[in-house]
Amino acid sequence: MTCTDDVTESTVLLAEYDRLKEEQKTRIGFRDNLLYFTLAAATAVMAITAQSGQSRLLLFVPAICLILGWTYLANDEKISAIGDYVRDRLGPRLGELTSADGAVFGWEVYHRDVAGHTVRKRLQSAVDLFTYLVLPMVCTTAFWCSPVVQPLLLLASLGQTLALAILGLQFLRRTER
Repeated sequence: MTCTDDVTESTVLLAEYDRLKEEQKTRIGFRDNLLYFTLAAATAVMAITAQSGQSRLLLFVPAICLILGWTYLANDEKISAIGDYVRDRLGPRLGELTSADGAVFGWEVYHRDVAGHTVRKRLQSAVDLFTYLVLPMVCTTAFWCSPVVQPLLLLASLGQTLALAILGLQFLRRTER
């Protein structure tokens, strides 16, 4: 008897499920920490700006929010893709193999149907939009209103504003899912 005699398709699918859920858990922790890190970094920049009186430093906040916002979105996309794959592909395939009566991995469906899910998702989207769009735009506006605005920095801030608008649209697109 070889080692492969004990391997069944359902065993492989369960191992895949375990690895996917581990990856999903890791990505959720990383994504959630990005939000805290973004807020801490933006607060630090604003404190340094207030202390030094150099309004041009405020343009670091949009840069920080753009980089970390895109990273946040990329992780959120993978987290959702894992859930979709488990719900739409892996669960049904394992259900066929085991002749299960109900849905396999029912949590993947259940937690989406719990009362208040849509409201919580929209509130989280509002927090995300505030952190990655409103906060940097407040800093950009404060820079624009400062007495010394250099043309090159103004041009950079306009580019950041365009990039933030694109990021905001991506956050809104994710909210609709």
